[in-house]
Amino acid sequence: MKIGLYFGTFNPIHVGHLIIANQMVENSDLDEVWMVVTPHNPFKKKSSLLENHHRFELVYRATENYPKIKPSDIEFKLPQPNYTVFTLAHISEQHPNKEFCLIMGEDNLKSFHKWKNYETILEHHHIYVYPRISEGTVETQFDNHPKIHKVEAPIIEISSTMIRNGIKDGKNIQPMLTKEVWSYIDEMNFYKK
Repeated sequence: MKIGLYFGTFNPIHVGHLIIANQMVENSDLDEVWMVVTPHNPFKKKSSLLENHHRFELVYRATENYPKIKPSDIEFKLPQPNYTVFTLAHISEQHPNKEFCLIMGEDNLKSFHKWKNYETILEHHHIYVYPRISEGTVETQFDNHPKIHKVEAPIIEISSTMIRNGIKDGKNIQPMLTKEVWSYIDEMNFYKK
Protein backbone atom coordinates (compact mmCIF):
# COMPACT_ATOMS: atom_id res chain seq x y z
CA MET A 1 0.00 0.00 0.00
CA LYS A 2 1.30 3.44 -0.99
CA ILE A 3 0.60 6.30 1.43
CA GLY A 4 1.16 10.00 0.75
CA LEU A 5 2.02 12.05 3.84
CA TYR A 6 0.66 15.59 3.71
CA PHE A 7 2.19 17.62 6.56
CA GLY A 8 0.71 20.83 7.93
CA THR A 9 -0.23 22.78 11.03
CA PHE A 10 -3.82 22.75 9.68
CA ASN A 11 -4.68 25.81 11.77
CA PRO A 12 -7.44 25.32 10.68
CA ILE A 13 -7.76 22.70 7.95
CA HIS A 14 -9.78 24.15 5.05
CA VAL A 15 -11.35 22.98 1.78
CA GLY A 16 -8.11 23.79 -0.08
CA HIS A 17 -6.24 21.16 1.94
CA LEU A 18 -8.97 18.60 1.21
CA ILE A 19 -9.02 19.43 -2.51
CA ILE A 20 -5.24 18.85 -2.72
CA ALA A 21 -5.36 15.62 -0.65
CA ASN A 22 -8.26 14.27 -2.71
CA GLN A 23 -6.62 15.25 -6.00
CA MET A 24 -3.43 13.44 -4.93
CA VAL A 25 -5.20 10.22 -3.96
CA GLU A 26 -7.52 10.20 -6.99
CA ASN A 27 -5.00 11.24 -9.68
CA SER A 28 -1.81 9.40 -8.75
CA ASP A 29 -0.85 5.87 -7.69
CA LEU A 30 -1.29 6.72 -3.99
CA ASP A 31 -3.79 4.49 -2.14
CA GLU A 32 -4.30 6.87 0.79
CA VAL A 33 -3.27 10.31 1.99
CA TRP A 34 -2.51 10.82 5.68
CA MET A 35 -2.88 14.39 6.91
CA VAL A 36 0.01 14.67 9.41
CA VAL A 37 -0.74 17.39 11.95
CA THR A 38 2.55 19.01 12.90
CA PRO A 39 2.85 19.77 16.61
CA HIS A 40 3.29 23.16 18.19
CA ASN A 41 7.02 23.92 18.12
CA PRO A 42 7.92 24.49 21.79
CA PHE A 43 10.59 27.00 20.72
CA LYS A 44 8.13 29.22 18.86
CA LYS A 45 5.52 31.23 20.70
CA LYS A 46 2.48 31.43 18.49
CA SER A 47 -0.69 32.44 20.27
CA SER A 48 -2.87 31.93 17.19
CA LEU A 49 -1.87 28.25 16.94
CA LEU A 50 -4.54 26.00 18.46
CA GLU A 51 -3.46 23.20 20.80
CA ASN A 52 -2.38 20.01 19.04
CA HIS A 53 -5.46 17.99 20.07
CA HIS A 54 -7.85 20.67 18.76
CA ARG A 55 -6.13 20.82 15.36
CA PHE A 56 -6.14 17.01 15.20
CA GLU A 57 -9.87 17.02 16.02
CA LEU A 58 -10.49 19.48 13.16
CA VAL A 59 -8.56 17.26 10.73
CA TYR A 60 -10.42 14.19 12.02
CA ARG A 61 -13.78 15.88 11.46
CA ALA A 62 -12.77 17.21 8.03
CA THR A 63 -11.65 13.81 6.74
CA GLU A 64 -14.16 11.38 8.27
CA ASN A 65 -16.30 11.34 5.09
CA TYR A 66 -13.27 10.57 2.88
CA PRO A 67 -12.21 6.92 3.31
CA LYS A 68 -8.92 7.44 1.45
CA ILE A 69 -7.88 10.49 3.54
CA LYS A 70 -6.90 9.91 7.18
CA PRO A 71 -5.78 12.13 10.07
CA SER A 72 -2.41 11.34 11.67
CA ASP A 73 -0.93 12.52 14.98
CA ILE A 74 2.32 10.54 14.51
CA GLU A 75 4.49 13.63 15.11
CA PHE A 76 2.87 14.37 18.50
CA LYS A 77 4.76 11.40 19.95
CA LEU A 78 8.17 12.33 18.53
CA PRO A 79 10.78 14.52 20.27
CA GLN A 80 10.73 18.22 19.34
CA PRO A 81 11.90 19.99 17.30
CA ASN A 82 11.27 17.33 14.70
CA TYR A 83 12.46 16.92 11.12
CA THR A 84 10.60 15.25 8.26
CA VAL A 85 13.46 12.79 7.71
CA PHE A 86 13.00 11.43 11.28
CA THR A 87 9.21 11.22 10.94
CA LEU A 88 9.58 9.26 7.69
CA ALA A 89 12.06 6.85 9.32
CA HIS A 90 9.81 6.40 12.36
CA ILE A 91 6.56 5.86 10.41
CA SER A 92 8.28 3.42 7.99
CA GLU A 93 9.51 1.41 10.99
CA GLN A 94 6.00 1.41 12.55
CA HIS A 95 4.35 0.25 9.29
CA PRO A 96 6.91 -1.92 7.45
CA ASN A 97 4.25 -3.21 5.00
CA LYS A 98 3.46 0.29 3.67
CA GLU A 99 5.40 2.56 1.33
CA PHE A 100 5.42 6.20 2.46
CA CYS A 101 5.74 9.14 0.09
CA LEU A 102 5.93 12.84 0.77
CA ILE A 103 3.38 15.33 -0.57
CA MET A 104 4.52 18.93 -0.94
CA GLY A 105 3.69 22.11 -2.76
CA GLU A 106 5.99 23.33 -5.50
CA ASP A 107 7.01 26.21 -3.19
CA ASN A 108 8.50 23.64 -0.76
CA LEU A 109 10.29 21.82 -3.57
CA LYS A 110 12.11 25.09 -4.33
CA SER A 111 13.68 25.05 -0.86
CA PHE A 112 13.90 21.25 -0.51
CA HIS A 113 17.70 21.30 -0.97
CA LYS A 114 17.88 23.17 2.38
CA TRP A 115 15.95 20.48 4.30
CA LYS A 116 17.79 18.36 6.85
CA ASN A 117 19.10 15.19 5.14
CA TYR A 118 17.05 15.82 1.98
CA GLU A 119 19.26 13.32 0.10
CA THR A 120 18.21 10.57 2.54
CA ILE A 121 14.54 11.45 2.02
CA LEU A 122 14.96 11.19 -1.77
CA GLU A 123 16.91 7.97 -1.49
CA HIS A 124 14.10 6.20 0.40
CA HIS A 125 10.90 8.02 -0.57
CA HIS A 126 9.05 9.36 -3.60
CA ILE A 127 7.80 12.94 -3.55
CA TYR A 128 4.48 14.03 -5.02
CA VAL A 129 4.34 17.72 -5.86
CA TYR A 130 1.27 19.89 -6.43
CA PRO A 131 1.44 23.32 -8.13
CA ARG A 132 1.70 26.51 -6.06
CA ILE A 133 2.20 30.13 -7.09
CA SER A 134 5.49 31.21 -5.55
CA GLU A 135 8.73 33.07 -6.20
CA GLY A 136 12.00 31.38 -7.17
CA THR A 137 12.86 28.29 -9.15
CA VAL A 138 13.25 24.59 -8.51
CA GLU A 139 16.87 23.37 -8.27
CA THR A 140 17.96 21.72 -11.53
CA GLN A 141 18.89 18.53 -9.61
CA PHE A 142 15.14 18.02 -9.00
CA ASP A 143 14.11 18.51 -12.65
CA ASN A 144 13.04 15.18 -14.16
CA HIS A 145 14.17 13.37 -10.99
CA PRO A 146 12.84 9.78 -11.09
CA LYS A 147 11.48 10.05 -7.52
CA ILE A 148 9.75 13.43 -7.91
CA HIS A 149 6.29 13.31 -9.46
CA LYS A 150 4.28 16.37 -10.40
CA VAL A 151 0.55 15.86 -9.98
CA GLU A 152 -1.99 18.08 -11.71
CA ALA A 153 -4.09 19.88 -9.12
CA PRO A 154 -6.00 23.14 -8.91
CA ILE A 155 -3.97 26.05 -7.55
CA ILE A 156 -5.62 26.91 -4.25
CA GLU A 157 -5.13 30.39 -2.90
CA ILE A 158 -7.00 29.91 0.39
CA SER A 159 -4.86 30.21 3.50
CA SER A 160 -5.47 29.37 7.14
CA THR A 161 -4.26 32.89 8.01
CA MET A 162 -6.99 34.38 5.80
CA ILE A 163 -9.57 32.24 7.63
CA ARG A 164 -8.28 33.13 11.12
CA ASN A 165 -8.27 36.84 10.25
CA GLY A 166 -11.75 36.59 8.75
CA ILE A 167 -13.13 34.99 11.92
CA LYS A 168 -11.41 37.62 14.08
CA ASP A 169 -12.97 40.37 11.93
CA GLY A 170 -16.44 38.79 12.13
CA LYS A 171 -16.59 37.85 8.43
CA ASN A 172 -18.40 34.82 7.04
CA ILE A 173 -15.67 32.35 6.11
CA GLN A 174 -17.90 29.25 6.13
CA PRO A 175 -17.55 28.44 2.38
CA MET A 176 -13.80 27.84 2.96
CA LEU A 177 -14.37 25.14 5.61
CA THR A 178 -16.32 21.91 5.79
CA LYS A 179 -19.52 22.08 7.82
CA GLU A 180 -17.99 19.84 10.52
CA VAL A 181 -14.88 22.01 10.88
CA TRP A 182 -16.89 25.23 11.02
CA SER A 183 -19.22 23.77 13.70
CA TYR A 184 -16.27 22.87 15.95
CA ILE A 185 -14.54 26.24 15.47
CA ASP A 186 -17.78 28.11 16.15
CA GLU A 187 -18.75 25.97 19.14
CA MET A 188 -15.27 26.39 20.71
CA ASN A 189 -15.05 30.13 19.90
CA PHE A 190 -11.66 29.66 18.21
CA TYR A 191 -9.77 32.54 16.53
CA LYS A 192 -12.20 35.20 17.76
CA LYS A 193 -9.59 37.32 19.53
